[in-house]
Amino acid sequence: MTISPRVWRRTVVVTAAALAAVAVTAAPASAQRTGPTTDVRLITFNDFHGNLEPPSGSSGRITLSDGTTVDAGGAAYLATHVKQLESQVRDSLVLSAGDNVGASPLTSALFHDEPTIDFLNEIGVRASVVGNHEFDEGYRELRRMQDGGCHPVDGCQFEGSFAGADFPFLGSNVSFENGAPALLPFTVKYSGGVPIGIIGATLEDLPTVVTPSAIEGLKFGDEVEAINRTSGWLDRMGVRSQVVLLHQGDNTGAGGPDDCNVTPGPATRIAKAVSSSVDAIFTGHSHQQYNCVIDDPAGNPRPVVQGASFGRLLSVVDLKIDRRTRDVVRSATIAHNEIVTRDVPPDPAVQKLVDEAKTKSAPIANEKVGTITADLKAAGAASGESTLGDVIADAQLEGTTANGAQLAITNPGGIRADLTYASSPNGEGDGVVTYGEAFTVQPFSNIMQTITLTGANLKNVLEQQWTASTTRILQISSTLHYTYSASAPIGSRVSDITVAGAPVDPGGTYRVSVNNFLAAGGDGFTEFTKGTDLAGGPVDLDALIAYLGAHPGIAPPPADRITALP
Repeated sequence: MTISPRVWRRTVVVTAAALAAVAVTAAPASAQRTGPTTDVRLITFNDFHGNLEPPSGSSGRITLSDGTTVDAGGAAYLATHVKQLESQVRDSLVLSAGDNVGASPLTSALFHDEPTIDFLNEIGVRASVVGNHEFDEGYRELRRMQDGGCHPVDGCQFEGSFAGADFPFLGSNVSFENGAPALLPFTVKYSGGVPIGIIGATLEDLPTVVTPSAIEGLKFGDEVEAINRTSGWLDRMGVRSQVVLLHQGDNTGAGGPDDCNVTPGPATRIAKAVSSSVDAIFTGHSHQQYNCVIDDPAGNPRPVVQGASFGRLLSVVDLKIDRRTRDVVRSATIAHNEIVTRDVPPDPAVQKLVDEAKTKSAPIANEKVGTITADLKAAGAASGESTLGDVIADAQLEGTTANGAQLAITNPGGIRADLTYASSPNGEGDGVVTYGEAFTVQPFSNIMQTITLTGANLKNVLEQQWTASTTRILQISSTLHYTYSASAPIGSRVSDITVAGAPVDPGGTYRVSVNNFLAAGGDGFTEFTKGTDLAGGPVDLDALIAYLGAHPGIAPPPADRITALP
């Protein structure tokens, strides 16, 4: 029998209300406090991506307001900073704004991110919204992360068993196609003697950044509608203190952790529209650092913060809550981003966990796969072209020559870290690239596919790098060159396209290699879906490793494939 979405929604409301009522009425006696108000500290991070070890290169630094940088990150240091922050305020909650797992370094990914879930349990995370990367291996794997159990194919490789997360994964706007909820929309936690409602919402556009097969049968609704609906439930339950974990963010210009130099985007739009009952919004997804105040629909200010990525910042919001009304005193709210510096003692329990993951992954992670003469950066030049992007695209072209490939194009979001010349603490030596380092750069195991596009299709692909809200500069092989004008109208910015030195014929055909994510229209590049004559190729990581092995001493290529004009 098929249950109607209307019945499902009513069931969810009733069930959630019952669960919350239990939580609200079952506060322990030890939670009672005296005085008219109580202080509660919320400690949140976002986009951790399994970075148990301190991340390297620019991924392991935080930029300050004056442009200087500070080394930051590492699970054992993060745990120490969390404990220090908790010790300063009697009542605290540790939360996550999503992408805890997925696109992880080998020390976590080799074990299907089980060590990262163990770490989150160890530091006492109380709730997390799902990010897009929680779906990298599909909904069933997400449920395994929540509920525990060994991997259905690889078993339990990190430890003899896996208990799953001690905290709920939230997603108020995630449902099955029949309308039934796929995840809890919220949870209620007691802190300081008062109930605090924690609402989770992930980006509505999640299907554009995840391989379609990973989210088959799921729907992702409007963030504002889902948050406001859930906030209304909490209002009716008498839960007046509410916060949102939002896996969606804005981009920023230069600035430090507590600056608000944002380009208004999805997070700002959502923050302005979300119910005035919500008292703070923690964001993620864009890997930016900002600490902003945005007025709610009633004109009252509330914090909207994000803490970069990879465990380098902790977003801290201190709330003062009226005991009688159980609501937040907005005027007393204080927010800041705490740098996870490495000048503190590493937490012993977490360091033991990290060391275990390193030891068990070392035989694979420390294998030498190539050499480089200088850093290969994931960040682009002014044109958006990057040295590491050039090398990866060249590797993908070389790995698909048997398919008749003439050029290769890869998405910048699939390049997760720099390849650094300096030796890592593992002591492999300067200039040596290990399997673990290459894996950190290309962790998705995307499959290369070669398709046939017309010259007109190819131009349309390049034009799709710009939308009204987003710019994503694709990384390209040495056989493709073009010019763009940043001031030209969107849809008419690209010119002078050549393949192997010859001008592109709009009616001609070209064999183009991309990963399966892009081939399915990922990141909004829908023109790729018009490709024909698909031929499969190697996994992208395998293509990169083969290229590194075949070309020792790779130097940073000149950024001359993309010419940017005003």
